[in-house]
Amino acid sequence: MSTDKVWVDSGLVDASIPHISVFDHGFTVGDGVFEAVKAVGGRPFALTRHLQRLVRSAEGLGLPPVDVDAVRHAVTETLLANDVPPLARIRITYSAGLAPLGSERGDHGPTLVVAVGASKAHAETTVIATVPWPRNDRGAVAGIKTTSYAENAKALAHVRDAGATEAVFADTAGRLCEGTGSNIFVVRDGRILTPTLDTGCLAGVTRALVLKWIPAVEETDLPLETLLDADEIFLTSTLRDVQGVHRADGRELAAPGPVTKDVMAVFAERSAEDHDPL
Repeated sequence: MSTDKVWVDSGLVDASIPHISVFDHGFTVGDGVFEAVKAVGGRPFALTRHLQRLVRSAEGLGLPPVDVDAVRHAVTETLLANDVPPLARIRITYSAGLAPLGSERGDHGPTLVVAVGASKAHAETTVIATVPWPRNDRGAVAGIKTTSYAENAKALAHVRDAGATEAVFADTAGRLCEGTGSNIFVVRDGRILTPTLDTGCLAGVTRALVLKWIPAVEETDLPLETLLDADEIFLTSTLRDVQGVHRADGRELAAPGPVTKDVMAVFAERSAEDHDPL
């Protein structure tokens, strides 16, 4: 698709013309938060949950309060203004706005941008690899979906040579944490386990829906080494939905395994029934 219109602050503008200042704090220092929302058949999936997390992220970063109704309106108008394919990605970015060239914020007010682009379905399974540095579960932005994604970009570049499409972090205590843009689940002896939010992992929207729709899932602390002997591993994210892992740090797994298949089936059925599950 070609994106003709994007929403900037208070209205739709031509996507081919620059509208964001080079002095925007989201650009200069990554001082902003964002959401990536899946659109299926032109309808956003789980938008209410994503907007709730956007609010939490903005509060966590100390940004001005998010006008949820205004963002929802911007999403609707952006979808209507573009030729949206059957599967698309909506990107909502909310930054601290114009500021001096430094870490201090300005007083201009926040910047809101909504854009939509084509997406494609992920493969049923993928390859993951761990990285040798931890996710900082004690940092000021732990668990906040900020626009500061350089650490994730570096991690993905690091694991690319291993043929992996996702990099996995431990936290500072050596506990299994998360991927660069996904939550991770393991299956051991029939039990479905996932790291707690105390590890600093993002409270993923898909993760939350899996926890809601699969009550047997347990949140618990897991050592990173769990990946070495897990019977099954799967990832969840907005655009992956539920994705099996067939290789982890060079170890081959049969994927998707039977438990992962069951989770996939439940998620597909429930998400098809309700485009905005609460």
